[in-house]
Amino acid sequence: MTTTPTTATGHPLFQRRSTWLATATLVLVLGGGTWALTLHSAHAAKPEAAQAAPPVQVTTARVKQQDVQVYRSGIGTVASMATVTVKARIDGQLDKVGFVEGQDVKAGQMLAQLDPRTLQAQLAQAQATRAKDQATLANARADLKRYTTLIAQDAATQQQLDTQKALVNQLEATVQNDAAQVKYAEVQLSFTRISSPMDGRVGARLVDPGNIVHAADTNGLVVINQIDPIAVQFTLPEDAVQDINRLQQKSSQPLTVVAYDRSGAQMLGTGKLILLNNQIDTTSGTVQLKGSFANPQHSLWPGQYVNVRLQLDRRPDSLTVPAAAVQRGQDSTYVWVVDDQNKVGNVPVHVVQIADGTAVIDKGLSANQRVVVDGQYKLKPGATVVEPPPAQKGAAGGGADANKPAGGSSN
Repeated sequence: MTTTPTTATGHPLFQRRSTWLATATLVLVLGGGTWALTLHSAHAAKPEAAQAAPPVQVTTARVKQQDVQVYRSGIGTVASMATVTVKARIDGQLDKVGFVEGQDVKAGQMLAQLDPRTLQAQLAQAQATRAKDQATLANARADLKRYTTLIAQDAATQQQLDTQKALVNQLEATVQNDAAQVKYAEVQLSFTRISSPMDGRVGARLVDPGNIVHAADTNGLVVINQIDPIAVQFTLPEDAVQDINRLQQKSSQPLTVVAYDRSGAQMLGTGKLILLNNQIDTTSGTVQLKGSFANPQHSLWPGQYVNVRLQLDRRPDSLTVPAAAVQRGQDSTYVWVVDDQNKVGNVPVHVVQIADGTAVIDKGLSANQRVVVDGQYKLKPGATVVEPPPAQKGAAGGGADANKPAGGSSN
C-alpha cells in the first residue's frame, strides 16, 4: 500500500493557525482605519465648533464727549476756625458756672462768675477817694476865683495867686488819678464775670464751682471751638501751586473746596479756599491749604479726617468712558471696543484721570464708540458679543451706571 507524504504546512492544525492570523490582521486593519477616521472627524469638528461658539454677553457704553470738572484731591483734617481757652484774669473763688458741657454759646454769654465782694469794696474805696479829692478841688477853684478878684483890687499879692493856681492844677491831677483808680477797680470787678469771647461750642468743664482759680492757671476753665464757620486744612503736591495761582489771578472769586467723608461717598460741605500757604514743605513736597466752610448742621467736626477736592477749571470736550471699561495690562491700559459687526478688539488708551467712576481719555478712542464695561474677562480679540436683555441689564446695574454723566475729574 502506498502512502502519500504530508507537508507541515498542509497539516490541518497549521491551516487553522493561518486562518486565525489572517482574521486578526484584518481586525487590526479595520480597527486602525476606524480610529483614524474618528480622529480625523474630531479634528475636523473642532473648527466647526469654534465657529459655532455662542456670542459673549457683555454690557457696553458709548464714549461721550463733554465738559469735565477738573480738581485736585487731597486728605484733610477739620479744624476750628478759632479756638479759645477761657481763663480767669484774676484770682478768686469760682461761685457758679453759666454753661452746660457741650453747649453752643454766643459771644458775651456769661460762662463763670467769681466772688466779686473784695473787688466791689476796692471800687467803693476808689470812688470815695475820688469824691474827697473832687471836693478839695472845688474849694481850691473857689479860692483861686477870690484871689483873682483880690489881685485886681490890689488886695492880694501875685505870689498868692500863683500859689493858688498851682494848688488847683495839683488837685486836678489828683482827681484824674482818682478817676483812673476807679476805672481800674471797675475793670478788675468786671473780670469776676467771665463771658464768652465768640460764638462756638464749649467742651468739658475743667473747674467746678467752689474752687479757687488763679490767673496763672494753665488749663483754664473751658475750651471753646468755633464750629460755624469751620476750617478744613489739607495738603496738595507742590505742582498744584502754579495751577492755583493761575486761576486765582484770573478770577477774583475764591476757588471752591468740597469735603467728603473718608469713604468719599458722602459730601459733607462746600466751602471756599482762604489760604494757599506761602511756603512749600521741602520734606514732603507738598503745600498746605485751608478752606472755610459754613457748617450750620455741624456736618464737619474738629479733628475729623475728610477727603478734599479743590475745584480748578473745566476741561472742555473731553472723551469720557465709565471707569469700569478701563483695563490694565502689563505695559499699558486698554479698553475693549465693539465694532459694527459686534466683534471686539482691545485698543490701547491713555487715561488722563479717573474720578467719580469716570475715566477721561485723550488717546485711543473717538466719540460715540462702544466700549465694554462688564464681562471683559470672557473676551478674546475677534469674539462676537451681544447685549443682555434689558431686564438683566438693569438688574446688573452696569448699563445704567455706565451711562451716567461725568461728575468731575481729578487732575
